[in-house]
Amino acid sequence: MTPPRDDVAIRLADTVTRLDAGHAGCVLVTGSHGGLIAARYAAAARVRAAIFNDAGRGLDDAGVAGIAWLARLGIAAAAVTHDSARIADAADSFARGRIGCANAAARACGVAVGEECADAARKLCCAPRVIVDAPPPASEGRHVLAPGRGRTATIAGLDSIGLLEQGDAGRVLVVGSHGGLHGGDPASALPVAARAAFFHDAGVGRDAAGTTRLAVLDARGLAAATVGHRSARIGDARSMWATGVLSVVNDTARRAGLAAGMPLRDAALLLARR
Repeated sequence: MTPPRDDVAIRLADTVTRLDAGHAGCVLVTGSHGGLIAARYAAAARVRAAIFNDAGRGLDDAGVAGIAWLARLGIAAAAVTHDSARIADAADSFARGRIGCANAAARACGVAVGEECADAARKLCCAPRVIVDAPPPASEGRHVLAPGRGRTATIAGLDSIGLLEQGDAGRVLVVGSHGGLHGGDPASALPVAARAAFFHDAGVGRDAAGTTRLAVLDARGLAAATVGHRSARIGDARSMWATGVLSVVNDTARRAGLAAGMPLRDAALLLARR
């Protein structure tokens, strides 16, 4: 194992959707889940190494699927457990997170399951830098799950909240991202005036961080809910549409007839017709 370097920056980012050129070559500690779409954001930003949140791992281990994907590119990556640190809060991950999984490249740097995130991040400073000019093509993106007709709203699937467009106003949105506020900021709840929104609960996690968007959207009069992490893959709107089951609903959604245990598909269609 190479000794940690002091010339490599450790940078915190509550979400990988806001990475920029300044993150190139750094060790990234992010509040984002460790799924495939989040890993692609990190690779595109050319980070040296990354630590994510495991989002409870969930269906098909989707919450850490990006860790293995980055290993195939030679990029060191790990994830803290969802019950050790708040998802969407990189500072909390750095301060309180405990490593739950690490790929071979991270383990080669000395990263071990159970250790503190801060210690793991310092070890990852010795990871070799791998520049990926053209990451493998992604299947993730935007999908029309049910087209709108007349007064019935379109139901749109977005594998990441980073794919939101202004044209999504008035639609029912099924978003593969977790239901947590980025860094606790209410402004990050949903930047468009949708008819309703569904997110992934990421295992709910520490301080119930995986569902914190819901109360903010409730105050805006917007129906919102999360699906349980074992019912659908995080980062995959089509998986949520196919098998997602509601875990937490806000009061606005409850008044509209939604309840925990309801299939997401039924809930979304109900709200689209209102």
